Amino acid sequence: MKYNLSNKDQLFLQDIWIKVKKKLPLVRERVGSAIPYIAVKHRYTDVGSDHLTWWTNGFWAGLLWQMYHATQDSAYLQAARAIEKRLDAALIQTQQLDHDVGFMWLNAAVADFQLTNDEAARQRGIQAAMVLAARYNPAGHYLLAWNGSEKQGQIIVDCFMNLPLLHWASQQLNEPRFAQMATNHAYTATSALLRADGSVNHIAVFNPETGEFEKNLGGQGYGEDSSWARGQAWAIYGLTLAFRDTQDVKFLLQAKQVAHYFIANVALTDYVSNIDFRAPAEPVYRDTTATAIAICGLLELIKYLPTAQQALYQQAAFKMFTALTKQYCDFDPANDELLTYGSAKYHRASDREVPIIYGDAFYVEALLRFLDLDMTIY
Repeated sequence: MKYNLSNKDQLFLQDIWIKVKKKLPLVRERVGSAIPYIAVKHRYTDVGSDHLTWWTNGFWAGLLWQMYHATQDSAYLQAARAIEKRLDAALIQTQQLDHDVGFMWLNAAVADFQLTNDEAARQRGIQAAMVLAARYNPAGHYLLAWNGSEKQGQIIVDCFMNLPLLHWASQQLNEPRFAQMATNHAYTATSALLRADGSVNHIAVFNPETGEFEKNLGGQGYGEDSSWARGQAWAIYGLTLAFRDTQDVKFLLQAKQVAHYFIANVALTDYVSNIDFRAPAEPVYRDTTATAIAICGLLELIKYLPTAQQALYQQAAFKMFTALTKQYCDFDPANDELLTYGSAKYHRASDREVPIIYGDAFYVEALLRFLDLDMTIY
């Protein structure tokens, strides 16, 4: 998609693209087919060796596929496919997998199939969709989020981003039930998670036997009734994708409402999000990953809006991208990370304000979207 950008803005983007194209081949050589999570002392290590079913394990592959699409450098393809094959061992550990199989195999196998038409990649994607579909609770019309008896009946806002896997599988198999599950979950989740002011809850709990809604929980933000920024970002992007896949305008209007809330709040912190928009003023904890995800969501959103409505979202997205780039990016080719100060959750110091691989993945997606070089992963 072409954006309404000034010559100065276009030159800024081209300069960043030059830096990214210089850095990422060196990172690719160092990281290779390892599966990274956070960078420690500027190095991504292989969490896949011990935690092959971890929810973030597809993002490095997704970043590699984006770069292959943009540059046609086959070394990106080779590294991405090596990760995809490693994940085969995770695909059979169904009791260890959760609703985030979408994040894992959309970024790995489905992206591969889109670009190369590889049948083995297609089969991996379909198998992952079957794992996700098995989590469907017909009484409550939702997909169970996490494993464990204490988490039965829980759904989370993140799952909006996994629903495209089911829609893709429905198209591939000419089988409507996968798309029906995804759509039913989207209706259930919006009813339970979205608030009237455009903010969202992270977790909703249902009775797993009757399907009745019971309560909301605080999740990875500051606490109950708070406003976890990454959850807001997942909602912007995920609700927009729900509209794309269902054409129900309700989801588009909800995506706009959440977008307005995010934009209003991030404007108060120089266009880079704190971990939680309703956390106490001190201490200040940033989460750049939420900002990067929101940028991608906003740029997806404007695809479905009339030209006259696009400016607000595009301008906000560009301000966020500029703020991330100027304050929180590491373009040094000697260091593995690209986006710094990412935070997984408010109350855990081990992965708070650190480089996280999905921050890099969504930052690169945002850059490539502005350059009209991106591929569709979700």
